[in-house]
Amino acid sequence: MTARAKILIVYDSFFGNTEKVARAMRDGLATEGDASVCRVNDVKPEQLAGLDVLLVGSPTRAFRPTKATMDLLNALPGSGLKGVRVAAFDTRIAPEDVKPRLLRWMVKLFGYASEPISKRLVKKGGELALTPEGFCVMDSEGPLKDGELERAAAWARSAMK
Repeated sequence: MTARAKILIVYDSFFGNTEKVARAMRDGLATEGDASVCRVNDVKPEQLAGLDVLLVGSPTRAFRPTKATMDLLNALPGSGLKGVRVAAFDTRIAPEDVKPRLLRWMVKLFGYASEPISKRLVKKGGELALTPEGFCVMDSEGPLKDGELERAAAWARSAMK
């Protein structure tokens, strides 16, 4: 990794929780490189050039990432992330907080947003730096559970190793 790695954290957010996570990651990476945060709809192709690390996150909506997140990833060239360390994250309701039981079973079956994001990042040539991660909210609109922003910053830093 270069002394001042170029790091981009791309996110989508409905209620501001995923944005807070992305910004905590940026702040946690401040000593690791030149980290910037960009909402998925505002990403410009030149921001993706010369990246060392790309972190992409989305709220989990109906067990999936947002359409805007997947549209961005699908639009990348086939090997557009070659040589880039990548990782995916989402915001989600913790499995133990999911009610009713049928919905909990569906979560186990269909999963969360970070898994398909991670698969798409690798398919586009990225080198997986971390396993997909979820950061928990109290309810569909938030707020984030205590300690999640600190955990997000630490998780992002671990992508630099």
